[in-house]
Amino acid sequence: MTANEDQEMELEALRSIYEGDECFKEISPVSFQFRVGDLEDTKAFILDITWPDTYPETAPQICLDAFFNNRISAATKQLILLKLEEQVEANLGSAMMYTLFEWAKENQDALMESHRPVVTAVTLTSNTEVMAPSAAKKREKKEQLTKAQKRRIVNRTDNKGELPRGWNWVDVIKLSKTGGKDDD
Repeated sequence: MTANEDQEMELEALRSIYEGDECFKEISPVSFQFRVGDLEDTKAFILDITWPDTYPETAPQICLDAFFNNRISAATKQLILLKLEEQVEANLGSAMMYTLFEWAKENQDALMESHRPVVTAVTLTSNTEVMAPSAAKKREKKEQLTKAQKRRIVNRTDNKGELPRGWNWVDVIKLSKTGGKDDD
């Protein structure tokens, strides 16, 4: 079997195994992303893997440069790549993507053991804060009033635009006549 046929078979197998799995993303027939861990998990990371022309006889290119991985320290990234390279060496010459992905999932805690989140300038909270004012502007759009409605509002208010004191008070006498128990 040629390397190209091996790649086609492995690609077909990966598509069937990870169909509908949100952790796996096929960028191209020779390039993949696999997320290890849940999106909310601080110890989650994304593996970018690209096959060279001679894969599986030669090692795939593994990269952790995805934006998702910006909070992972360089030392932790080096450790992950080192451990994955060991797995690649053990499986060289055979289809190894499934093995690599599953090994990374099983050993996520060990790989991220020394992980301390790196604070970056761009965080999810700043993104939502940026979006909030534009959404608030859309909600603040006032209802258009007719001239008659505007006149009524002006007639009810004083020169400062405030309603007179007691405009919403209820007369106590009216309440005693309309509600309450009978005194028979």
